[in-house]
Order: sequence, then structure tokens, then C-alpha cells
Amino acid sequence: MKYVMAVIKPFKLDEVREALTAIGVAGMTVTEVEGFGRQKGQTEVYRGAEYATSMVPKVKLEVACPDGIAQGVIETIEQAARTGSIGDGKIFVLDLEQALRIRTGDTDENAL
Repeated sequence: MKYVMAVIKPFKLDEVREALTAIGVAGMTVTEVEGFGRQKGQTEVYRGAEYATSMVPKVKLEVACPDGIAQGVIETIEQAARTGSIGDGKIFVLDLEQALRIRTGDTDENAL
């Protein structure tokens, strides 16, 4: 199993969610976050307004998935989140050792 974390621009969230749903992703966690990358202090366009900042609003998306669809999840996020401009984000992939659905006791891929 893999744990895919992506930090993307907030306005791309709906496109990414729809694209992931289309390939069969059953669930995800979304968190509003702030951060900076290589654009440190450069201007950023957010909701149509351009401003200089050291912390840029982003969205962190977390998806736990079976190994078999992990590459598809990564490629789907990459394609749906890309604008071609600075600050498009990052994708991180970790091995997921164990998963447990609390309600039923299902484990690993059955819990996803």
C-alpha cells in the first residue's frame, strides 16, 4: 500500500478530486495549509490577486491506496493539478505499512 500526499494550489482541488474519483479513488483527506517553496518571497497569484508573501495558501491532499493503483493516483494528481506556473506543488509517496478500519476491524487493503 502507498500513502500519497500532494500539496497543490487551492483552486485546483475540485479538478483533482473529480479526476481521482474517475479512476476509482474511494476516499481522501484534504487540509488547508500554508507554506513556501522555491518562490520564497516572490509574488504569487491567489484568487486573482497578486501579492508578495513568504507563506502561500495551499491544500494538502492525502490518499491511501493499494500498490496497484498508486502510479495512476500520482499521474492523475500531477496532470489535474498542473498549471505550468511556479507553485504548482509537490507529491510525496510513502510506503504504508498497515491500515485498520475502526468500525469493522478490516485491515490493510480491505480497510481502504
